[in-house]
Amino acid sequence: MINKINNSDTLTSLPSQVELDFLAALLEPEDATYPWNPADEESEAYFGELEQQFLSDDLWAEEELTRRSQDFYSQLDTLWTETAIASDSKSHISRIMMENLQAAFASAVPQGWLNRIAQKATEIFITQQSIGEQLVQCVQDVLPSWGAEDLLVLARPYAYAMRSGEAQNPQAVMTKLGNREWTTLSEVEQAKVSLAISYYALTQLNSFQSES
Repeated sequence: MINKINNSDTLTSLPSQVELDFLAALLEPEDATYPWNPADEESEAYFGELEQQFLSDDLWAEEELTRRSQDFYSQLDTLWTETAIASDSKSHISRIMMENLQAAFASAVPQGWLNRIAQKATEIFITQQSIGEQLVQCVQDVLPSWGAEDLLVLARPYAYAMRSGEAQNPQAVMTKLGNREWTTLSEVEQAKVSLAISYYALTQLNSFQSES
């Protein structure tokens, strides 16, 4: 029992590694000890020496820092310019699409309806989505009560035509409706017409992309 107590006293009396490290730091020469109080006069010389070491480093010389910062800001300017050009180009294409849809379908379909399809088609035509999904996205804004799965069923003929390269004539859908007013069409008929217009828009956009 006495041996156990002695062993316990011996263990608790041994200094921990943290205590040893702290003692070593206290015993270091003054010129190698970090100045914990920056307000001390001696600290100014210490930090001045560090600053000189920083400036003398070839990798972080003042000239090198200036050059790197100029390169960085130059790259930022290039990115901003490219982004602005891409944005302007997309806006220009969107306007062209609106004009094309107006010319082809304005006699039977509301202008706002056509503009929303043109805008959405311009936004998504370069995405990695399937053709069917692109067609559905083009019309979901104007057909909010329709589910995506139901629209995909109606979009199948156009999706197949775009994948296989077989041309579809969207005007044929309009011809079948005759001269009926848009508001007299059923929801299914409006959905078919909207998908036909979306097919026309995406086909036009693919042609623009091939020519550019």
